[in-house]
Amino acid sequence: MKYLKNSASLNFITEKCTNCLICIDVCPHEVFAVKNKKVRVVDKDLCMECGACALNCKYGAISVNSGVGCASGIINGMLSGGAPSCDCGSSSSAECC
Repeated sequence: MKYLKNSASLNFITEKCTNCLICIDVCPHEVFAVKNKKVRVVDKDLCMECGACALNCKYGAISVNSGVGCASGIINGMLSGGAPSCDCGSSSSAECC
């Protein structure tokens, strides 16, 4: 599931990456993949900002603001049975999601 284009807070620093593949193992949406023997972000828009990759990266190559943004709003809305609330600045936060 893609959320909003170019809105994920995911930051991947290739220079710090050791290609340990942990991010690939823990990412539920296959944001990461190996290309030319190096880990790469293949589709940042798939990121749901869960933070699993950043929490498991021992080398500080990944950061993400987990629990924020429209992806989190959509998930929280589904879990609570209510409308999505992402507080992204629109007059009606349900409209932005």
